[in-house]
Amino acid sequence: MKIDSLTQRAEAIVARVNQDNPYHAFLSIPKLRDVGERARQIEGNMRSKTSGSLSGLIVAVKDNISIRGVPTTCGSAILKNYISPYDATVIKKIVAQDGLIIGKTNMDEFAMGSSTEYSAFGTVRNPIDETRVPGGSSGGSAAAVAGGLADVALGSDTGGSIRQPAAFCGVVGLKPTYGRVSRYGLVAFASSLDQIGVFSKSIENAAKLLSVIAGVDPNDSTSSDIPVSDYSAGLGKDIYGLRVGIPKEYFAEGLNDEIRLRIERCIEFFRKSGAEIIPVSLPHTPYSIATYYIIATAEASSNLARYDGMRYGLSKRGGDLESVYKETRAEGFGDEVTRRIMLGTYVLSAGYYDAYYDKAQRVRRLIKEDFVKVFQQTDILFTPTTPTTAFPIGGKIDDPLAMYLSDVYTVPASLAGVPAMSIPLGNASDNLPIGGQIIGNYFDEETILQVGHYIERNFSLI
Repeated sequence: MKIDSLTQRAEAIVARVNQDNPYHAFLSIPKLRDVGERARQIEGNMRSKTSGSLSGLIVAVKDNISIRGVPTTCGSAILKNYISPYDATVIKKIVAQDGLIIGKTNMDEFAMGSSTEYSAFGTVRNPIDETRVPGGSSGGSAAAVAGGLADVALGSDTGGSIRQPAAFCGVVGLKPTYGRVSRYGLVAFASSLDQIGVFSKSIENAAKLLSVIAGVDPNDSTSSDIPVSDYSAGLGKDIYGLRVGIPKEYFAEGLNDEIRLRIERCIEFFRKSGAEIIPVSLPHTPYSIATYYIIATAEASSNLARYDGMRYGLSKRGGDLESVYKETRAEGFGDEVTRRIMLGTYVLSAGYYDAYYDKAQRVRRLIKEDFVKVFQQTDILFTPTTPTTAFPIGGKIDDPLAMYLSDVYTVPASLAGVPAMSIPLGNASDNLPIGGQIIGNYFDEETILQVGHYIERNFSLI
């Protein structure tokens, strides 16, 4: 990138978003003057050769990640006027490495959704086809990168909220190992599942951003102190001798024929490149969706109890304490969030905890053990990212179960806590993107980035 192009690019994007907000991808954006001033500072660092590793990159941030002095709405009316008093750890790291943050992106309310139609501030449109959803819940970040409004973006992935929209929008989307990236400053949905990850148009920039945001954080006790690899170092290597596992459960009924054929083409590409193809089984995969929606809603019910009209966010006062709770939440929470809170409260209630929540946790352990076993004989797993391409806006909004099944191939990796990445594999006959998912062993983001880069450089997308 030319040093003198950063300010021009950034100011052009800000002006464009302020004018018509393409794809409705952004919820807030800094003042043009502030963006220009920061861009010129970074350009000065680049000229003096003192700039950080992200200099020249424009970064978008999902609106459930805190930036000091900027609204953090989580796509919800209950936080419409909330201004964050602090920076998330990932934000501090990006700024320290001269990444230029351009704004906060639209999302499904509290990250609960698979289409970004559940935002209180309007639906995000897919840049490839604006009649289609961009996926969710990180649809705004995916659309910003796909639509050329950012070079890279941060999202959060609880059950597929980075990988699924990456597949729908034709970009790279990486969910790291649980604990690889600090969650300090990420507004919680389901704490044992949430993970900050990255979007990019290239594997190179995804590796660069992950290298910056990864690492242990004293503010997050769930972050890991396992040393962070140089994720860019392995890019450019071949895949000769790589053991690629193909789990049969990901190729069952319901998989779109064109996606199946493209995935099979890529598997044959692996074989011709010298990789070893190993059929494997993850036998508890069919239970993943049910397990996920019990655990995730239970944790959401607990985490969202803090929005009571007393501490921050919307407050509807005028009656007794109970009416404050009821009226604040009735006005502040949307239908999908309400649905998940009710389900989560139900599975945690007396008489149902053992039948649902406790059993789901036991199944989760079995799902994790499935992955541990297959990684004893494989280096990566390769699967479709989604069963279909991007569906029409409004196509599943009245059918929650059909919406939930959009994550059928992404949820297992989230339950197990392993890293996974969606990469573009070209387009279907209707020009909608197809994504392939690379799943790696714990804390082995380096290998999935290496494989993704090899596919990016050598696999024919036509």
